[in-house]
Amino acid sequence: MEHVDYLLRCADVSRQAREHGNTPFGAVLVGPDGTILVEQENIELTDGDCTGHAETALMRKASQRFDRDFLARCTLYSTAEPCAMCSAAIYWGNVRRVVYAITEQQLLALTGDDPRNPTMSLPCRQVFSSGQKEIAVIGPIDEAAEAVVAAHEGFWNAGSDG
Repeated sequence: MEHVDYLLRCADVSRQAREHGNTPFGAVLVGPDGTILVEQENIELTDGDCTGHAETALMRKASQRFDRDFLARCTLYSTAEPCAMCSAAIYWGNVRRVVYAITEQQLLALTGDDPRNPTMSLPCRQVFSSGQKEIAVIGPIDEAAEAVVAAHEGFWNAGSDG
């Protein structure tokens, strides 16, 4: 599979999150051999957990299942650029490559000032560069953006005042 294929799977997972009553975000962890190891939708709303973003929840599961050396050879795919919290979870979990479909700025254009997603203008590359280990970042991947954006259509109150 290629980056776009994994990101399209993330888009499917984000649609599942929406169907389950959560915000439409999804992430997958791919092993060194290309096998999808963990899929995770956003669980923030249904679990009442402000740390329930797809990437952070995925890293919780992955760090319980796999050792740090193995995770260093894995790739985390995400519908949107990981926020500062998720980037930190990826960093501490030791995943060394991240691929995402849309940027934080593209996400902001979708969500506007909807209080369910107060975006933070802090690129994941900047968060990772503050650490002591190298984490490769690939994205945005335009070929997957349309599928990711489609999962968000009609969900947010873009441009409203909350």
